Amino acid sequence: MGRSFADKLARRQLYSHVPEAEDGAALPDYLAAHFSRFDRAGWIRAIEAGLVTVNDLPARPDMTVKRHDRVGYYPPETPEPDAELHYSVVFEDADFLVIDKPGNLCMHPTGPFFRHTLWHLVGSKYGEIRFVHRLDRETSGLVIAARTRRAAAAMDNGNTPVHKEYLALVTGDFRGRVHAEGCLVHDRTSAVRKKKRFVFADSPEADAARLDPTSETAVTDLIEESPVPPDMTLVRAILGTGRQHQVRATLFSLGFPLAGDKLYGPDERLFLKLATRELNEDDLKMLRFRRQALHAAVLEFRHPFTSELLRFESPFPRTEFGI
Repeated sequence: MGRSFADKLARRQLYSHVPEAEDGAALPDYLAAHFSRFDRAGWIRAIEAGLVTVNDLPARPDMTVKRHDRVGYYPPETPEPDAELHYSVVFEDADFLVIDKPGNLCMHPTGPFFRHTLWHLVGSKYGEIRFVHRLDRETSGLVIAARTRRAAAAMDNGNTPVHKEYLALVTGDFRGRVHAEGCLVHDRTSAVRKKKRFVFADSPEADAARLDPTSETAVTDLIEESPVPPDMTLVRAILGTGRQHQVRATLFSLGFPLAGDKLYGPDERLFLKLATRELNEDDLKMLRFRRQALHAAVLEFRHPFTSELLRFESPFPRTEFGI
């Protein structure tokens, strides 16, 4: 029957789905093999304490799991890191919300963040929502949330394209306009697994990049918006495709890294230090800003049920970045 949305808001649950290879495994053995939080004896104690579910029902230590079972665990609540918890709703109807998200706020529960997420904040006020697209934790700006399953499906069927524009504050003197058409591939020189690099479609390495199993087509128009003395430029990025890290990786590969970007900035080791909470003031001076200077500035789409063309704009937070 599934958990109610009120229960999802009240209690964080970690879960996994049992693969075919582990059909018939003893529940404590399955948990110990997949989650390092406890050993087998520890998981038995957690099950007896009522902290483990199978298909949303209380589990027993003597249970075995079946393929596709949903095994859940309620971890104890722990203090969450600080986050920017103030957001604004710029559009609202029975089907959708358009939200202006601050920087330094995760959209979904992840890592140490649960209540300090846009999902929890908005869901607590408006009820269950489903985000149509995502922004990185440090990226501010506009995002669409569907309020019903019908609305989410309508935005997910390919018939409702969303026009997106970002504003990016980059290091360097970016001039004119660049049509960046090519592909994104995993950066195999990086120690960070999720880091990508952009390869132009007409470059000498394009053929090899297209054969890379991680290759994704990426199209971005980059336009000079305004110079920012002494050595930065505000750039408008108009998306032709919607890939993870598309704007950040493309600008970095062109030699114009996003100011404040720990992964695609002056030294990717800053990203690793961020993960272990070891960033210091000298690191922040190198980055120039505490967060990446990327802002989702424009969203435009046709309402799937009313056919009204909706366009929303959010100005770049110049005051936050002192420009």
